[in-house]
Amino acid sequence: MNKSEFIEKLRAAVNTFTDGVQDDEGAWTVKGFIDTHRDIYTISTDTKVVSKIVELYIFPKICKFANDNHLRLELTKEQNFYPDMTFKDEEGNLFAVDIKSSYRKNASAINGMTLGAFTGYFRERSSTKNTTHPYGQYKAHVVLGIIYSLNEGGDDEFKVYQLSDIDTIRSVIKDFTFFVQEKWRIAIDRAGSGNTKNIGSVSNIRQLIEGTGPFAELGEHVFDDYWMNYLTQDMARKAELPRPYYKNLAEYKQFRRLV
Repeated sequence: MNKSEFIEKLRAAVNTFTDGVQDDEGAWTVKGFIDTHRDIYTISTDTKVVSKIVELYIFPKICKFANDNHLRLELTKEQNFYPDMTFKDEEGNLFAVDIKSSYRKNASAINGMTLGAFTGYFRERSSTKNTTHPYGQYKAHVVLGIIYSLNEGGDDEFKVYQLSDIDTIRSVIKDFTFFVQEKWRIAIDRAGSGNTKNIGSVSNIRQLIEGTGPFAELGEHVFDDYWMNYLTQDMARKAELPRPYYKNLAEYKQFRRLV
């Protein structure tokens, strides 16, 4: 299986994920946690909690995709390892899939998303440190994206409900959109959140779905070269450089004499 075939098959499967994940009105079908007493505890609106539960909820669908396409699924060995999932076909080809999720800020943009480290295994592509397989062995590096809207004014998360109340519990999120794109197609030329050494993504929802980030017309080789040589201020100082080589694509093109 080549890269295009894998992405096409995964995209076709992901396009069915909304079935069962949300009801006819777009609300998340998950209402909370239930214990052996049949008490229901509603879900916190914390985005990390919500995102993890969504990932767990779609996992059976991901397993079905692997089985249907004769792929072996390997999960990440540790929490901070790359990628979230490795798919291996019958010829031994490896495909990396990271699950990324974010909520809508408005109708056209998400809150934010990071696409993994630009140091470590990303640069040392034969290394097995913090990665299931060396980065360079993967045929594709793919993002399975989950976009949702927060359901403002939801139920009191401190209240305990009975099973008979389930139809009255308001879902904390709604209106799911799933997408599949290669990482380089939705990356931007700036680091992601805070001081972490993570690649940032476009925030425009249409660009995420269509894969039309700033590197899309330049190619994966430019994305790789840009981020393998990108330096933060601290990295430049440690390398005894007066400043980073560049801080955006315009400066990178001058650095590489592409303009």
